[in-house]
Amino acid sequence: MADDGSGALQAGQTGLVVRIPEAEPAVRAWRERLDPSAGEGVPAHVTVLFPFLDERRIDRDTHTALGEVIGRHRPFEVRFARCGGFPGILYLAPEPEAPFRRLTEAIADRWPEAPPYGGQFDDVVPHLTVAQGQDATVLADVGTDLRGRLPVTACVSAVDLMVHDGVRWRLRASFPLQGRPVPQP
Repeated sequence: MADDGSGALQAGQTGLVVRIPEAEPAVRAWRERLDPSAGEGVPAHVTVLFPFLDERRIDRDTHTALGEVIGRHRPFEVRFARCGGFPGILYLAPEPEAPFRRLTEAIADRWPEAPPYGGQFDDVVPHLTVAQGQDATVLADVGTDLRGRLPVTACVSAVDLMVHDGVRWRLRASFPLQGRPVPQP
């Protein structure tokens, strides 16, 4: 989940993500080989906010506040029709990306002590990571394969709170967007 290259995850770290199960057939094999978060239990997803609060700080009031902030946003359709990249990273680009940005901004505004990616980047680009820590040749090969599997479309109806237990990421809670029921994994 930490596309910042740090790789140093600790028990109790949390993140907020939108699961994209519709992308799994296209990306699962690549993610299992080339994205360490897949091996730690993170499904295909777009990160909304990482890192979020330490798990010890997430109580009933935090759950209620998250539900309120996330519940102000409407469900939306998203399409992944192209690949994008950062240095050493290949991702699927969501279209539109604005609803993801609005979710990130709303949560970061409510919890300013938890800026996206620790405040490391001026612009947080919504994306679904497929491969990271790879050279350009590998990323180009993956991109070529993925283009034949796109587009992928999905309906976004919830944001999930994931917690790292020191070894794996676990789903702790799901928060529906504006009144939609949340499908359980």
